[in-house]
Amino acid sequence: MITYWHNPRCSKSRAGLALLEERGAEVDVRQYLKDAPSLEELKTVQAALDLPAIGMMRTGEKTFKELDLSKDSAEADLLAAMAEHPILIERPIAIKGDRAVIGRPTEAIEALL
Repeated sequence: MITYWHNPRCSKSRAGLALLEERGAEVDVRQYLKDAPSLEELKTVQAALDLPAIGMMRTGEKTFKELDLSKDSAEADLLAAMAEHPILIERPIAIKGDRAVIGRPTEAIEALL
């Protein structure tokens, strides 16, 4: 089972979901903007991605600037910001067991198949 943090308004997110469906993967779709992940879930996914928090963030989002965040912000502050403002989470993220990938490029998702 692949858990897929999805934003249906995003073309990359739609493309990633289409790839999973084409491959016949069993997918649990989570619209993370409506069902925001908790701080603990974000920490778990960050560990699975093996990235610093900034690596799983949409730094170009208006909210990122409004919150006065930067690449030098503390990990705890970045994770808390994503928990409070899920729009800051890079999309899509596919999670399988203790591994996760950001679907940019879409083909990165193939690593979980």
